[in-house]
Amino acid sequence: MTISYLKLRPRPLCRMALLASAVLLSACAQNPQVPKLKSEVVQLNQKLQALTDEATALEQQSQLNRNSTDGVYVLPAANSPAALKSAAGELSVSLSHVAPEASGSQALLHIRALSGTSLPAFTATVDWGPLDPTTGKPLLVDMLSQPVTVSPSLLPKTEQTLELRFSGQAPEQLGFIRLRDVTPAAPSTEVTSSETASPEATPSAP
Repeated sequence: MTISYLKLRPRPLCRMALLASAVLLSACAQNPQVPKLKSEVVQLNQKLQALTDEATALEQQSQLNRNSTDGVYVLPAANSPAALKSAAGELSVSLSHVAPEASGSQALLHIRALSGTSLPAFTATVDWGPLDPTTGKPLLVDMLSQPVTVSPSLLPKTEQTLELRFSGQAPEQLGFIRLRDVTPAAPSTEVTSSETASPEATPSAP
């Protein structure tokens, strides 16, 4: 008994499809636009991640301020102002230009009167520190504080910017700042005295 085996040969159409795929892959590999597209995808993912982190920080900031009975919290990562009802009126508080320095971080604190009127002079306290990575709450045991003063200005201003330094906290460790104990400055009482010079002596009658 003779067993014959059928010898399979690739069909012309299959061979053409394989050849076309190889050419297509080769063209993709040689296309100068492919690396550019890959780079754009990476940048897009990075921007998406940054927006996600910012949205998360903004929700944390809102949550902290909803539960706060003392001052207002501003999270650098939220990149958004927070409102504070204080003895000096309703204020908008925000942080910008957070940068490293030798002993920690520096930043600009922007304080604006939401009523649109002139920002009054006041003193306050700024706290800063890290956030708990698990709960997102301030680690009060590592918190530091410093006094700040908004000085009166000659011309009415709705906003003032204070340059602050946060020792002991690098920018990536600076989880929050808190502005509290806003106390309006006492109005300056300028005493304007009238002329107190002695009256000219009248000549005596002859």
